[in-house]
Amino acid sequence: MKILVDADGCPVKDIIVKIAKNNNLPVIMFTDTSHIIDDEYSQVKIVSKGCDSVDFALINDVVKGDIVVTQDYGVATMALSKKAHALNQNGLIYTNKNIDSLLFQRHLSKKIRKSGGKTPNPKKRKKENDEKFEIALKQLIEYYS
Repeated sequence: MKILVDADGCPVKDIIVKIAKNNNLPVIMFTDTSHIIDDEYSQVKIVSKGCDSVDFALINDVVKGDIVVTQDYGVATMALSKKAHALNQNGLIYTNKNIDSLLFQRHLSKKIRKSGGKTPNPKKRKKENDEKFEIALKQLIEYYS
């Protein structure tokens, strides 16, 4: 088991590294050339800038049983299809039971924006988000180790 992180804009990288160290798990951070990551623990894979280049590089490295941290529903879907586990930065664990409704919500929001409507802005990040993420990541590691 390893932890793969869609690291562009990921607010919980430090939490991931802390938990990974405590569980002796490797971490691979995926980012494009516009970001710099160096935490002295993770392997960092830098890919060229491009539409979904980070996403595809990450998914190409995922194997059954890995944990993927992403806020991208498409990446989560592909990870689940490879029998990996996926969660977002707020501790939401993606499953085969909830991913379809999440994708549908994304589709509806896109249609609303495309027709000139507005959708709610993301909420400000709170300490509770970090706490929920930490709990969810620990649960995944404990359950599937």
